[in-house]
Amino acid sequence: MTAPELVSDQQVIEPYGSNDLNARAAARAERRMLIDGELVESTTGAAFDNVSPATGAVLGATTAAGTVDMDRAITAARHAFDGTDWSSNITLRKRCLMQLQEAFELEREELREELVAEAGAPVMTTYMAQLDWTLTDGLCSAVELMDDFAWERCLSGGGVGGESTQRVVWKEAVGVVGAIVPWNFPFEIAANKLAQALATGNTVVLKPDPNTPWTATRIGRLVVECTDIPRGVVNVVPTPDNSVAQLLVTDPRVDLVSFTGSTAVGRSIAADAAETLKRVFLELGGKSAAVMLGDADIEAVIPNMAGVCMHAGQGCGITTRLLVPRGRIEEVLGRLKELFESIQPADPALPDTLIGPVINGRQQQRILGYVDRARAAGADIVVGGRVPNDLPEALAGGTFVLPTVVTGVDNDAEIAREEVFGPVLVVLPYSDEDEALRIANDSEYGLAGSVFSRSRGRALAFARKVRAGSMSVNGGIYYGGDAPFGGYKASGLGRQNGIEGFESYLETKTVAYT
Repeated sequence: MTAPELVSDQQVIEPYGSNDLNARAAARAERRMLIDGELVESTTGAAFDNVSPATGAVLGATTAAGTVDMDRAITAARHAFDGTDWSSNITLRKRCLMQLQEAFELEREELREELVAEAGAPVMTTYMAQLDWTLTDGLCSAVELMDDFAWERCLSGGGVGGESTQRVVWKEAVGVVGAIVPWNFPFEIAANKLAQALATGNTVVLKPDPNTPWTATRIGRLVVECTDIPRGVVNVVPTPDNSVAQLLVTDPRVDLVSFTGSTAVGRSIAADAAETLKRVFLELGGKSAAVMLGDADIEAVIPNMAGVCMHAGQGCGITTRLLVPRGRIEEVLGRLKELFESIQPADPALPDTLIGPVINGRQQQRILGYVDRARAAGADIVVGGRVPNDLPEALAGGTFVLPTVVTGVDNDAEIAREEVFGPVLVVLPYSDEDEALRIANDSEYGLAGSVFSRSRGRALAFARKVRAGSMSVNGGIYYGGDAPFGGYKASGLGRQNGIEGFESYLETKTVAYT
């Protein structure tokens, strides 16, 4: 399989490597945080390094919020919600969101380079979910919903109060939202959280991951310079200190925590948030299954498995288990070996790179640890499972992992059950469709999945039985600002985007009057 072809007039990033791109991104980065309408340094004077995953070089420093800074941000967000008309002024909110959309468009290419530099995202992915898809309908879908949403509805009759009683249901903002964003899709997730939280009238304290702070601090600068968003409505507070970030979860002035990240951290957040009974939206991990039904066309299945390599497999919804009819397993493994050997890690700044680095050395060792333990337990590593040894000198300090296919295990194996979060595909055989469904559902996760069949009806019937929040049938793409995304079971609580995501940031009030 060849990498997806990009339109020639989109090649705005000059293909001469990450060193040059990193220098440009660093020169244009915003290092300050946004608190109460002002771009400021930390009160402690502390800063932390932003490191390129592709080269290992320090890109630059970002101010590091301390407890005083986080307290100021929460105070500002609380005051903006309680003391202004932001939550009730829908006209202002629409104008501000469209101003923010325009600002994103004006700095689209700076955002693109920043994502490649700090997240190690291949530039190819920025023309998809990392950036362009989000700019197409992230904020815009939320603005459209503001016009179409049923903010108020009347209940028929008077209920037990009789015909003289009128009853109405109002939808109102929750309050202060603590938005905690991961490193794998930092702009996409931050923009979607902000879009729905702000459209529904909430105020926000946004906490980016310390591995990827600059896309968020850029958002903070654009809020100040390019929009009429009132002081305190949006605050951006980068910090590498988990105890500082924890204040968003425990402070009673925060009404809702919107978190995207690992299931382990999500469980911790849910437990800590319970103390103040604050609401939580949790979009967590996955171990999604791609199911090749017995009649599936192998030419349709195999190219889709390259998704495991996209952005080095660092996506919660990626299908990392492939279920194959037992009689076709050797044919599939042979084709996968050929495909994965053709996809080599490379400089993410180059336009034809599909797989770049993983985010840091710790994640690299975590991925390789899963593969090593599987090998020691008797698994067959069909391809990959190690660090590439032929990278150019400029990438010698980067954290890369070869695309990897593992087989010879069953669904009870560690590598088949836990989220590796790297370019690792586990291939599992099955005997009949009932067993395929059992294996697909035999997971603590339920985020996403896919199914392939020459019969669309058969594939749709199978997809309906899979316990997952999103399903792709024969390669269909479910992503979109209008599409709710989230999971069953340990993959989370609530949904991002769509009407369901919009409602996650709203309270419901019933009023009766005579």
